[in-house]
Amino acid sequence: MKKWYQKSIIITVALLTFGLISPSHFIWEQILDNKSTSRAISTEANDYEQVTFTDESTVFEDMTEVAREQAYIKFGNRIGPVIQHEFDDVIFPKMQEVIDMTIAKASNQEVTRLAISEQPSGDYNEKIFNIYNESTKKDLIRFHVRTDKKPQEGYFFNFHYHLAEDKYSKHYVLGDIYWSKNTPPKWLS
Repeated sequence: MKKWYQKSIIITVALLTFGLISPSHFIWEQILDNKSTSRAISTEANDYEQVTFTDESTVFEDMTEVAREQAYIKFGNRIGPVIQHEFDDVIFPKMQEVIDMTIAKASNQEVTRLAISEQPSGDYNEKIFNIYNESTKKDLIRFHVRTDKKPQEGYFFNFHYHLAEDKYSKHYVLGDIYWSKNTPPKWLS
């Protein structure tokens, strides 16, 4: 089956089911080749530790797994347990859909060059992770979470992403998760 046809099917199903059927689902294992993934972790001069995906057929599943891991590293032990369920149910499916659509838009060669940064920022900085082209070192998507204080309501975590297409100028909102009226701890704590 041609790669563009496979990608078209995946995008169509993701859009029609609103992400209820994920690319890591059993159906996709039957459609896509079941080759093993070769992941390499190394440190780069651009301050990224990277996870590189070299087998196109498992990129969807592996990127999703690494993205979830990076989010939970960012949350740390104090924030993670409190927002875990809402993040898994509401935010992460939307994040996964954005990742899937980005991978589907990329050519076969570009897909094998995609990597995820592995250093979420701490303190009150926004960066969760970036998906970037390993050869050019340019980000395609930047996933962020910002702490917002809404008057009379309390603190919320605003999950959003930025795209290289618009030079990272626009916020694409994934959703908000309520924390409480108390100031949340720093990220990575």
